Amino acid sequence: MPVFNIPSMILNMMPFHLIPQKRITCLSLFTLLLLSFGCTSGGLKTDFQPVKSVAYFDFFDYRGMDEFYENSPLEQEDQFYNPILPGWYSDPSICRTGDDYFLVTSSFAYFPGVPIFHSKDLVNWTQIGHVLDRPSQLPLEGQGITRGIFAPAISYNEHNQTYYMITTNVERGNFYVTTRDPFGAWSDPVWLPEVQGIDPSFFFDEDGKAYIVNNDAPEGTPLYEGHRALRIQEFDVESGQVFGPRPVIVNGGVNLEEKPIWIEGPHIYKIKGEYYLMAAEGGTGPQHSEVIFKSRQPMGPYIPWDQNPILTQRHLDPDREDPVTCAGHADLVQTPEGDWWAVFLACRPIDGEFENLGRETFLMPVRWSDDGYPYMTRGEEVVPMILEKEGAVRGEQVTFGNFEVRDDFNGDSMGLQWMTLRAPADDLWSLTDQPGYLALDCTPLKATDPVTPALIIRRIQHHQFECTTRLVFDPDEQDAAGLLLLKDEGHQYFLSVSKSEDGREAALLKISSGGHEKLAAKAMEPGTESVGLRVVSHGKTLEFYVAGDSDEWELLIGDVEAYFLSTAHAGGFTGTTIGMYATKFPSDQ
Repeated sequence: MPVFNIPSMILNMMPFHLIPQKRITCLSLFTLLLLSFGCTSGGLKTDFQPVKSVAYFDFFDYRGMDEFYENSPLEQEDQFYNPILPGWYSDPSICRTGDDYFLVTSSFAYFPGVPIFHSKDLVNWTQIGHVLDRPSQLPLEGQGITRGIFAPAISYNEHNQTYYMITTNVERGNFYVTTRDPFGAWSDPVWLPEVQGIDPSFFFDEDGKAYIVNNDAPEGTPLYEGHRALRIQEFDVESGQVFGPRPVIVNGGVNLEEKPIWIEGPHIYKIKGEYYLMAAEGGTGPQHSEVIFKSRQPMGPYIPWDQNPILTQRHLDPDREDPVTCAGHADLVQTPEGDWWAVFLACRPIDGEFENLGRETFLMPVRWSDDGYPYMTRGEEVVPMILEKEGAVRGEQVTFGNFEVRDDFNGDSMGLQWMTLRAPADDLWSLTDQPGYLALDCTPLKATDPVTPALIIRRIQHHQFECTTRLVFDPDEQDAAGLLLLKDEGHQYFLSVSKSEDGREAALLKISSGGHEKLAAKAMEPGTESVGLRVVSHGKTLEFYVAGDSDEWELLIGDVEAYFLSTAHAGGFTGTTIGMYATKFPSDQ
C-alpha cells in the first residue's frame, strides 16, 4: 500500500470528526494506529496514562456457542430458529403497516426502555431504537430491576396514521406515547390515571372508535390469590383520554370455578366482523397459557372458546428433549398475503431444570378451527425450535442461532444493545475521554442498590457463550472494575480487578443481598498494563478467566453455579445480563 494512503485508511476506521480537537493535538500518528488496530483479543500495549479510578475497556466480544444450533443446522433457505429474539425479550407485541412489521418487548428498570424492532418478513429483525429513550418518558428512580416497564403494546391507528405504544410503569401507572414515524422519536407520556391495573393495549375499530383493554382488579373482594379481571374502556382519539364506564369483560379467566390466575396481556382483534379477545392465563411460570374469547360487540359480552387454551406447554412431559416452557402472552399479526402469525414469550430450560436467559420471543403460524377460532398448539404439539416461512431468506445479520457480536468502542455513542439501570448514567461513562475505549468512573454507586451505577450492560442470549474484554485500569483503594453478570440486586457475579498490596488483583465476587463473597483471586504480575477478562458459560456452570499482557489465559475458577442467577432460584421477570461495571467497595469489605 502506498504511504500516502495510510492516513485516509486511518480516517476511514476512526471517527476523527467526533473526537474533540484538543485530543487530536496530543495524539501522535503512532497512537492513532494503536487505537485503530489494537482493539483485538490479544494483549494491548497502551501509550496513554490511565486516570486513576477510571476503568478503560478496550473492546467487548460476545460469542454464542449453543450446542443445539451446532447440532441442528438449518437445511433450507426459508428455515429459521425459534426463538426469533433469544435472551430476555419478554411480553412481545407486534403490528404491521404495509409490509413493515414492528415489535416491542418489556424492559423493566433498564434504560432506555422498550426496545423496538423492525422486519419485512417476520423472520429477520433489526433493532431500530427504543420507544422510551429519554428520562422524561421513563421515570424509574428507586424501582427494583424487575419493576419498571411491564408489557408494552404497539398499535397503529389507520384513521389518524399514528402509532401508539401503551404500557405500565408499575410505580407510576399506565401511559401511552405516540409517533408518526416508528424509526424516529416518540412523544412524552400521556398518563391515564383512570386506567388502573397493568398490561393495557389499544384496539382501534374500523368505525373510528377506540378502546383500551387491560388487567385490573375484579368487582368486589378477590375470591382467591391471583384472581384478576379484564376491563375495557372507550378512548377518545381527539382528546387523547378515556371516557365512560370500565366494565369487567372477563372475570378470573376462562372458567372462574377452576380459579384461574393472572388473566393478563389482553389484545382485541376484529376479524371477519367478529371481535376476538386474546389474553394470557396461568401466571408467567410453567402453567402459562394463552386463551381466546369471542364477541359480536367490542364491549362484550365475550364468550370463551370451549377448547381453550390456544397455546400452552404446561401439560407436556418435562423430560422431553429441548423443552420449551412457560409459553403465553401472545400477540397476533396478519401478513399482506392474509396469513396469521403469533409472537409470544416462552423459556428454554436446560434439561427441563433452569435457564438464565429469561423469557424469550418466539414466532409460530396461526391455524383456525372449523368453528372460527385461532390457535397455535393443540394436544401434544410442542413449540418448534426450527420452522419454515415461505419467502423468508436469512439476512447477513440474524437475531437467532449462534452469532458473534463485537464492540470496539470507536464511535460517539453506544450501540442499541447496551443498557444502563434506571437512567442514562451519562456522567459516569465516556467514549471520548480516551478514544477507542469505554471509560467508566469508579463511584460508590452499586448495582445492589436501586440507583444508576457505572454499568453498561446487555442481555445474554445463549446457554453456552463466551464473553471477553480487556481492561486498562489504575485502581485506587476501594476501586473495582470488570465484567458483571447481573440477574437482580441480590444475584450477581463480578469478575473484577482491584488494588492489592503488591499491585492489582483479579477476583471473582459472588454478590448477594447479604454482601459479597470472594470465590477466587489472582495477583496480577507487576508491570502488567492491561488485564483480559473472560466469562465462559456452559449453561449450568460458569468459568472465569484472566490474562495479562501476554494474552495467556488462565482459569481463575470453574464449575461456578449458574443456577444462582436463574429465575428458578432468584425469581423476578428478567433474564441475566452481562457488561462492564465500575464501583467502589468500603475498605472493610
